Amino acid sequence: MRKIVHRHLGKVVAGAAIAVAGTAVMIGVTLPGSAGAEESGGTSGSGGSAQQAAQDGQGGQSGAVRPGVVERAPAEGQKGKGRDPLTDDEMRRAERIAVNRQLFNSSENVEGDRGPQRLGVDLAEPETADLDNPDAPRRADIRFYDYKDDTLVTKTVDLDTGKVEQTGVQHGVQPPISRDEMTEAAKLLIADPLGAGLKADFKDATGKELTSPDQLVLNSMVYRATSGAQPAALGACGEHRCVRLFPKVKNGPWIDSRDLVIDLSARKVGKLG
Repeated sequence: MRKIVHRHLGKVVAGAAIAVAGTAVMIGVTLPGSAGAEESGGTSGSGGSAQQAAQDGQGGQSGAVRPGVVERAPAEGQKGKGRDPLTDDEMRRAERIAVNRQLFNSSENVEGDRGPQRLGVDLAEPETADLDNPDAPRRADIRFYDYKDDTLVTKTVDLDTGKVEQTGVQHGVQPPISRDEMTEAAKLLIADPLGAGLKADFKDATGKELTSPDQLVLNSMVYRATSGAQPAALGACGEHRCVRLFPKVKNGPWIDSRDLVIDLSARKVGKLG
């Protein structure tokens, strides 16, 4: 196992050692910026309501326009009470309300398909007037990342009325990487020539070829570019959605790939140092 450290780019290391080293590196290269991701407004939020489901169409006679038809909110399903965590039904309902046709058709997820990338759904903070009201409306904050223009979209949904109350759009804000994004980053790394060391270390540790992210346990951190601290290929990180992976062989050792950064927006892999 000692030979692996010297022979490969992605060195297999002990779990405790990589955890300590990873923490040190995270502190050294990560800039603040994800805290604002939890806010529904943001510095460049667009405060308008976002559920526009009215459909206009041509009538059958002399260009008459049909009245607008408003889509029904999804069925409520199982509901929580007060400040209880959102139920699975509430989270699914909130997402269906938030992703209207306009957002779905105009956005792109981490795989390049239509529709925004879902990051998370949380119970929204109560309004000031509702702080002591046990029957206050339950609201959900749904966060998406739109890879088409690198924006964080946050929508606040009233689960009682089925309406979007607020929409915030932020640029340059990078919340923690979601599980689906980690998986896509690992796919890109495995397929890239710079992932050769990772694959070689995996084979040394298991005797098998690394072909899928499913063979790894993945942790990650957002990477933000610092002036002069990385190659030009990674200079857009921060505006782009970039990630460093900390992969672990299932039931095996960690593999050190801290010097590799995956730009999910550009779908490219770069090397630090």
